[in-house]
Amino acid sequence: MERREFIKKSLIAATGTVLLGSSLVRAISNKTDYNNIMKIVVLTGSPRRNGNSAYLAEQFIKGAKERGHEVFRFDCAFRHVAPCRACNSCGMDGPCVIKDDFDELRPHLIEADMVVFATPMYYFGISAQMKSVIDRFYAINGQIKGSPKKAALLMTYADTAKKEAEPILSHYRTLTEYLGWTSVGEVIAPGVWTAGSVKSTGYGDEAYRLGKSI
Repeated sequence: MERREFIKKSLIAATGTVLLGSSLVRAISNKTDYNNIMKIVVLTGSPRRNGNSAYLAEQFIKGAKERGHEVFRFDCAFRHVAPCRACNSCGMDGPCVIKDDFDELRPHLIEADMVVFATPMYYFGISAQMKSVIDRFYAINGQIKGSPKKAALLMTYADTAKKEAEPILSHYRTLTEYLGWTSVGEVIAPGVWTAGSVKSTGYGDEAYRLGKSI
């Protein structure tokens, strides 16, 4: 009888150890996931509220939030951000003399672990609204250049020729290389023109998977 009790208690103790071990593994796993949560800034450049690039941004954000990341979205076309005046008052690392909506975006860009650019192609380049925002990076250059940020590009255009996407791709890649940021993905959606036409393609799923994978 004593032997049976000993075996029973031993089995209970062993089971408890296994359960504790499983709980410990889950706790460590959850902690690791928490530490990997990023602050992501998503810049959209389309002046169409239901534009194709805006849809890609929405899908990316959906995936990123499901992954647990914090996302700050800034719609360049619907905010007031004036072009850089090249006055150099900021010295590339100081307050800008222009007071507008970039003041709200500025701290998010500095603190971000990742910046996503979502733009349509306008005359073979990024939208003017997004370009104004990027030009204002000048005032925070000293705080974002060389920082270990990640980046991604979501781009749409009406034609289907791959060569026409090259100007935007070159701009994005040159910008991220200069800043020392690591590009983790590019979703390039050709052949979409009318608002919402990208929804009938698989590019939205690509953007979602990109957001979910980082």
